[in-house]
Amino acid sequence: MKKRPMVFAALALLLVLLSSCGKQADETLPVTEISSETEAVKETTEEENETAEEEMEETLPEGLCRSYLTGKVVSEAIGRRRPIAVMLSNVRAAVPQSGIGKADVIYEAPTEGNTVRLMGIFEDWDSLDKIGSMRSARTYYVLLQHEFNPIFVHYGQCNYALDYIDTDNCDNLNGVLGIGETVFYRTDDRPKPHNAYASAAGITAGAEKMGYSWQYAEDYTGHYQFVKDGEVPELTGASAANFVKPGYSSNTPLFTYDSESGEYYRSQYGEPQIDDTTGEQLSCRNILFQYCEYEHYYDTEYLYIYVMGEGAGKYITDGKAIDVTWKKDGDWGITRYYDTNGNEIKLNQGKTWVCIIQTEKAENVEIYE
Repeated sequence: MKKRPMVFAALALLLVLLSSCGKQADETLPVTEISSETEAVKETTEEENETAEEEMEETLPEGLCRSYLTGKVVSEAIGRRRPIAVMLSNVRAAVPQSGIGKADVIYEAPTEGNTVRLMGIFEDWDSLDKIGSMRSARTYYVLLQHEFNPIFVHYGQCNYALDYIDTDNCDNLNGVLGIGETVFYRTDDRPKPHNAYASAAGITAGAEKMGYSWQYAEDYTGHYQFVKDGEVPELTGASAANFVKPGYSSNTPLFTYDSESGEYYRSQYGEPQIDDTTGEQLSCRNILFQYCEYEHYYDTEYLYIYVMGEGAGKYITDGKAIDVTWKKDGDWGITRYYDTNGNEIKLNQGKTWVCIIQTEKAENVEIYE
């Protein structure tokens, strides 16, 4: 009988020990939970800081901004004013063009008769007394000009383009309408239709007469992405591109890379392509090839080039070329260009030349060292 208290004491001691262990186990759980919460907060904070750094806007001196067209620092009076998009003839009888050296972006695309026509996008054009020679618009050019929110300057159009021009998406100055006498003039040094020109003063007066605003649309944020100062584009898988031929048979253009300046100098018709006003050869920092499907309007020679949708292409800069994919959402979307990893490409700061090339003629493209 005297042994029972010892048994009870042993049992009591065991219960105390078990209770103590359970209590310690319970007390350790919150430590783990706190550690996880702290780590999660730490990770979230780091992500937020990275996002904040990426979204931090560049601070520039008062009165300056980044150009939507070149990515360079320019006066706000120029860079935050809508540009002009000008249709330019490029047949042999119309060259050299005047004022074209001031264009920040140039589009080149086929037209009927196996010719090509140009469209220049200008932001600094106030000093130009002679821009041209001017030619008529085509449907796909109307869709492309809209991507820059410009005032569109053209001397007529094919009938099929009218439905696109006569919309809120195209503030335009048309040489064959009443506004033409305000904006355009003809010279006597070339035969029609290669002698129609516009001046900065005429364009300004025409825009005022039409009631157009020079302010960008509130939702416009630009077309291209550009690298920051001192940076270069990522060109993974690039091939050499010192000489570049888009393959147009009518004007046989050639871009030749100059490593010292980083520019591609343009030739066509077997000679340097110059601005008639300055005598200087045209050049650009970036070249984009955009391969597009096309068809003819009914039984005519007029082309309908599918610049909307998506397709393949090339981005060429710094003596190198990479494959890209282009995408344009609907008629009035903005064309974006992506590398083989699906990332939107960033261009070098400077001028850009875009060649619209029929997909079936992509085999005529030549890019070599």
